[in-house]
Amino acid sequence: MTMKRMNKKLRTVYLIVNSVIIFLLHIPCVFAKAAVNKIKNGPDGASPLVTSVTTSAGNNHNFFSSLLKHLNVFDSLHLNLNGLSKNIFEMAVKGLEKLKQSGVIISDNIISIADFSQPSSNKRLYIIDLDNYSLLFNTYVAHGQNSGKEYAEHYSNRPQSLQSSPGFYITMDTYLGSNGYSLKLNGLEHGINNNALRRDIVLHGAAYVNESLINEQGYIGRSWGCPAVPLDLHRQIIETIKNGTCLFIYPGQSSYLQKSSLIKE
Repeated sequence: MTMKRMNKKLRTVYLIVNSVIIFLLHIPCVFAKAAVNKIKNGPDGASPLVTSVTTSAGNNHNFFSSLLKHLNVFDSLHLNLNGLSKNIFEMAVKGLEKLKQSGVIISDNIISIADFSQPSSNKRLYIIDLDNYSLLFNTYVAHGQNSGKEYAEHYSNRPQSLQSSPGFYITMDTYLGSNGYSLKLNGLEHGINNNALRRDIVLHGAAYVNESLINEQGYIGRSWGCPAVPLDLHRQIIETIKNGTCLFIYPGQSSYLQKSSLIKE
């Protein structure tokens, strides 16, 4: 074989190998597009519903860098001293990052976590400024009347169930209703909380969310499924988290953890 023919053959092999490498490098982009396509529009042009969200290889670096930064927030604020476990916080920010990658969440600097694995006699609502390393609110939050008394033990996505729905929500606009100044919530997880708008699940203030009831009966009052907060804080809370921030209601049940694509790896 002449040197000229050998060089030609080597160049052909190089071009084939190079084409294969380029194809392999584009595979993560294909999966990234597939992941986003599993977000479908919600009712009446509302925010999307999440049917399945996964992180792609191409986005893993940004995902884990941001996740690590958020976990530093937990340690810096010593949120465990306020009763929030690191495991639940990690679930919340992991879901937030997936929603951010998919373009669902508008504002990712604020996250609200309602830890319904705690009794309602605890201050189990945590509203955290992730950018400024600040715990903005830590207060009481009610669960649904048919979810339980001291603890929220039963959950439903059905209208008229009077039960809470777990999972990830995006906050929407405000309005004046029967419960006063209120904040609309759109449930983002299909089959888990996507009926929130139909059920009129909103964040509002309620007189039954107060410590005097805890002293009398051991737990605060209950809502018709809404995450109700103290009257003296509701307007401040709503103004802080309205229009595109993430709310995560953690139920403390394995059935939700197995079903939610935002929690799964």
